[in-house]
Amino acid sequence: MGSAFKRFMQFCCCCCCPADEADDDEKQPLVPQDPLEYFNREVQKRRDEETNLWSTPGDPSHSERDDDRVLYQLLQARNKTRMGSSGYRRLSVDIEAMRDTRREVRDKWQTILENLGFMAEAESLLTVSAGTSHDRMRNAPAARAMLKTLHSETSIFNTKEPPPERYLFILDRLLYLDIAEDFMAKAKRFYPPKDDSDDDDAMGLKINLPLLLARVEAMNGGGNDSEEDEEESGRDDGNLSDRS
Repeated sequence: MGSAFKRFMQFCCCCCCPADEADDDEKQPLVPQDPLEYFNREVQKRRDEETNLWSTPGDPSHSERDDDRVLYQLLQARNKTRMGSSGYRRLSVDIEAMRDTRREVRDKWQTILENLGFMAEAESLLTVSAGTSHDRMRNAPAARAMLKTLHSETSIFNTKEPPPERYLFILDRLLYLDIAEDFMAKAKRFYPPKDDSDDDDAMGLKINLPLLLARVEAMNGGGNDSEEDEEESGRDDGNLSDRS
């Protein structure tokens, strides 16, 4: 296991940055004009990636998938809303609900990896940055096939929507380490598919994505004035998500 992970780390070090980013680096000065500002920006970017766990990490606009677009628009709306207002609090609840759902999926993957013996390496294997590129994948067709199998034959994902693209890159790493089949077997054992009755019991833990999308779009069209926040505070229509 140790030698396999070393090969993976060598592979990541060689290909974690796309070619166009390397070209951009050549054009940039070796020392940024404001190193502290640059460092803070990079730290914030990585913190944002790990906090939001974007389904499509390589999409800087966060618009290719509905779930990413909704989360991004919720974050943008909260930034424009007065802190402490009822609207700000409701937006925060919905943002954390979406983040919690994503963390639950990631925790399932981490549980399996740790059960396979990758206690120290699980965190690194599950980290997918915005610079991760499809061009650098070694087993893309096999990884995509396994992702579809995991989605249809296990309950490792919390929704019937298409699985997040970020896990395609993770499966490509597991294939490279020759542990993908073991991971698949564990996933089927730990998280067997749920029947319709199980889905009904878990409805309270799911995000109502179509409702979120419709309401966020309506909210963007109507603005986020603090007066509207206070006016809507008396309405008993719940939060944008089903997780209150």
